[in-house]
Formats: sequence, C-alpha cells, structure tokens
Amino acid sequence: MVQQLPEIVTLVVRHRVRPAQLTAYEAWLRRTIGVADQFEGHLGVNVARSRDAGLTSFTIVLRFRGPQRLQAWLESHERKQLINEALPLLVEGDQTEVTAVKDFWFIPADSNAQPPLWKQACVTFLVILPLSLLVPLVWRPLFAGIPWLGGYVASNLVITATIVVLVVYLFMPMVTGWFADWLTDDDGAAS
Repeated sequence: MVQQLPEIVTLVVRHRVRPAQLTAYEAWLRRTIGVADQFEGHLGVNVARSRDAGLTSFTIVLRFRGPQRLQAWLESHERKQLINEALPLLVEGDQTEVTAVKDFWFIPADSNAQPPLWKQACVTFLVILPLSLLVPLVWRPLFAGIPWLGGYVASNLVITATIVVLVVYLFMPMVTGWFADWLTDDDGAAS
C-alpha cells in the first residue's frame, strides 16, 4: 500500500518596513516566528531580506501540513493580534499569498528581485550534488536484497524520486533561507 505524502502549503508574506521601524519589526518578526511554530502542522519558516528604493523588504515563507492547518493559523486570534501590531511598522500593509511548496524556492519579492540565474544554479548544484552522491549509497542495500528493484530503470526511478522529494520538501527551502542575503546581493551580480 502506497502512503500518500501530506499536502504541504506555504504562506508567503511580504512586508516593506518603514526605515525608522526596522529594529522594532525584526523583534516583532522573531516573536511571530515563535508563535507560528506552536501551531499544529507548522513545518518551518524561511525569511529573505532585500533592499529596494531605500526600504527593507522581508519575504517570509511559512510552511504548513495541509490547507486546514494553514487556515487555522491565518484565522487565529494570535496572528490577527500580531498583524495589528505590525501594521504601523509597514509601508504597504500585510501582503499574503498561499502557494504550493514546490512552487517556492527562490523568493522574488517582485520581478526585479529574482536572483541571477548563475546564483540559482550554484545553490541548486550545492543541494543536488551531495544528494546524488549519497542517495544511491543509502538505497544500495535494498537494491542488493531485491534484484528487480536494483535494475537500471527501477533503481534510477527510486533514486530520482528520493532526490526530488528531498530537494523540494526539505533542502531547497532551508538552503535558500541560508543563502538569502547572497542571492539578493547586487554586488557583482551578472545574469
């Protein structure tokens, strides 16, 4: 019997912060991440920061296990209270978008903020290379024990599916958060 993976949804929140309110906003953001982490089905948060026209913009990506749990967060008293506290700190209010997790690796706040392709390729390479070396080693004992699964096509299907699931659901959201400053840095960026 094949077990179906849970549907993972993301809430993408974009905030442009008033310059004088940056410190207050960052404290608010840390507190908000802690509150969201307490909600059932919460799978993690990535934050990317960028600068545009003298304003600091934040893109916050919250992942939840299923749309019902995301909806519970969106409609919660805690979130409504937190957003009311944040509104005076923001230039354009609270902008949200719900999307599927697979659609969200590199975090463009707008069409001009997309990281250069060479940077996207570097980060993707850093994620996929170790997986392409390690995943076949992990599966090798199973392939040895089940010869038909160890055939060329079957083994490559299993290995590829494993790598894709790990990249989409686990590593790319995490790694793009780690490299967010470099991805959005304009110094020497050539597309």
